[in-house]
Amino acid sequence: MTDLQTRRGPVRTAPPTGAAGAGTAPSTGAARAARPGPLLALVLGGQFMAVLDTAIVNVAVPTVRTDLHASGAALQFVVAGYTIAYAVLLITGARLGARYGYSRLFQSGLAAFTAASLACGLAPATGWLIGFRLLQGAGAALMVPQVMSIIQRTFTGRARIRALGLYSAVLAGGIAAGQVLGGVLVSADLFGAGWRPVFLVNLPIGLVLLAAGARLLPDLPGDRERGFDLPGLLVLGAALGLLVVPLVLGHELGWPLWGWVLLGASALMFALFAVVERRIARRGGQPLINGRVLGAAGLLPAVGAVFMIMLAFAGFMFSFALHQQAGLGRSALRAGLCSAPIAVGFGAASLYWQRLPRRLHGVLPTLGTGLLAVGYLVLGRLLGDGSGVGAGPLVLTAVLGLLAGCAYAPLFGRALARVAPADAADASGLVVTAVQLGQVIGIALLGSVFLGAVDLPASARGSGHALLVTTVAIGGVVALAAGFAARAGREEKREEKREGRREGRREAGEEG
Repeated sequence: MTDLQTRRGPVRTAPPTGAAGAGTAPSTGAARAARPGPLLALVLGGQFMAVLDTAIVNVAVPTVRTDLHASGAALQFVVAGYTIAYAVLLITGARLGARYGYSRLFQSGLAAFTAASLACGLAPATGWLIGFRLLQGAGAALMVPQVMSIIQRTFTGRARIRALGLYSAVLAGGIAAGQVLGGVLVSADLFGAGWRPVFLVNLPIGLVLLAAGARLLPDLPGDRERGFDLPGLLVLGAALGLLVVPLVLGHELGWPLWGWVLLGASALMFALFAVVERRIARRGGQPLINGRVLGAAGLLPAVGAVFMIMLAFAGFMFSFALHQQAGLGRSALRAGLCSAPIAVGFGAASLYWQRLPRRLHGVLPTLGTGLLAVGYLVLGRLLGDGSGVGAGPLVLTAVLGLLAGCAYAPLFGRALARVAPADAADASGLVVTAVQLGQVIGIALLGSVFLGAVDLPASARGSGHALLVTTVAIGGVVALAAGFAARAGREEKREEKREGRREGRREAGEEG
């Protein structure tokens, strides 16, 4: 079997077995990529820009405040507007890709993201900047779900496993790179532009990717006959918006009453979404999230574990950066560089976890998350006295990154292992939304834990104590992830046994 499927017709692959087969679902209807390496670089480049922009703007906030005379609430919307639009519209972007074509939607989203980045860099006032940030998030939401769908429909076997590893590395690296690159660009004050280069840097990259996409993206047409489920999209979008907005803005605004009202309303909207989807399915329609996807063995617990891991990772990165800058008095650039070891460890483990002994592959998610929970607690003890971030804590953060990657990457593959390519858009939208919501909620909730334990700027000891409290909370989150990972493993083993019995019956029938 080749790693890339032919364009001329469907190719059937064997069902996955074990961790090594993660992400190798049957690939009917996939397209061939003539140049798989450049294609992967192209789609992951778009993914990297989208992740980068969730972090890069944080460093520029003080300069934006001074230059545009922005209020605190306006600055929150500058930072959060992108994340809110991105998270709320991801599922919509996935469904549009399935209907109108993954490559077309990737290019459209990339073009919108690039144009909005240019507009952000040229924004004359805060209101314009907020509006353009919302458009930038919408462009990312159109582009990002197509990345996973293109990988699912273009790569098979070990090529797909490696692609998923690189995808995980990009998620981790983008967060850390955003902090470092933001510090570099703002400190450099290129041509006296201050904060504007943090947005304008996307322009040349986006133009190069658009030109490459016109040549490299495979022909992956959508299914125009597929239902759009507008009621489901509207209800889910409202539910996500009601959830994300108060979580992102709550702490800065002092957790006002309206925020709690919105959170309660979001729970009701999620319940309404479930009712709407069941009704559409009973009527023979095509619900937003297909029941076949939700019923795939191991998908839901694997998605839950992925969500928890990203929640912990993003929350730690945010709190760790605050501790270094507002507690230890370090520059944004130095804080970003100290965050690099955990991101490098995460990316390296995502790429190379399969080189570990095969007998460990099945237990890696549970073992990795269990050790990760302990590791966060140890790191909190090391940094809790505010003594600074020395070589020992930095080495430990790299180990935490390795553990997170060893758990996250197999879980990501496990979540998609038995999803048919025809359902790739639904599955990728679900998984990517879980990843993005994990980041949003991690920063909001764990950031609130940190900020609730200390008033910044603070002494090194006070900030260290807040970080200790936060790492205890993170340890609890990762322990929950371990439980979800164990359940995903059990479901996968049960499915493998059922497949074995079915194969045995087929062989017996052929012999008879």
